Amino acid sequence: MESTPEKRLQEKHLTLPPAPKAMAKYKPAVLAGNMLYVSGHGPAKITDKTPMSGKVGDGLNTEQGKECARAVGLNILATVKNTLGSLDKVKRLVKTLGMVNCTADYKEQPFVINGFSELMAEIFGEDAGVGARSAVGMVSLPNSIPVEIECIFEVTA
Repeated sequence: MESTPEKRLQEKHLTLPPAPKAMAKYKPAVLAGNMLYVSGHGPAKITDKTPMSGKVGDGLNTEQGKECARAVGLNILATVKNTLGSLDKVKRLVKTLGMVNCTADYKEQPFVINGFSELMAEIFGEDAGVGARSAVGMVSLPNSIPVEIECIFEVTA
């Protein structure tokens, strides 16, 4: 029997945090037809070592940034599940925009955002969990979070 995203989440002993609430005038996710547009999310606290603020390249290294991107992924999964009722309704990840709060000379943004991308591949599979992606550096992010990610999923009705 084929493993589903919900089963993979359990098999990996991953617990989703509560779905985050909007911090300003926006919706965490909007379902339009068979596309789910997920607003930019910051990290969930998954371990005491998960960076919740800071700048990659100045106080945080690439591995810490990658861990933060994975924590952002857990927050996004919580929003997706809260919106759809089940992760099993996701057909595929279509597009990801990963933003890294980093120094001007930092060049490893793609490696940081891999923390998110690897989690999506673990949960949705190598094909459905890997979509188009951009990984860019930012001079700052809200509340000094190290990583913010937004994405688009194709979903079933």
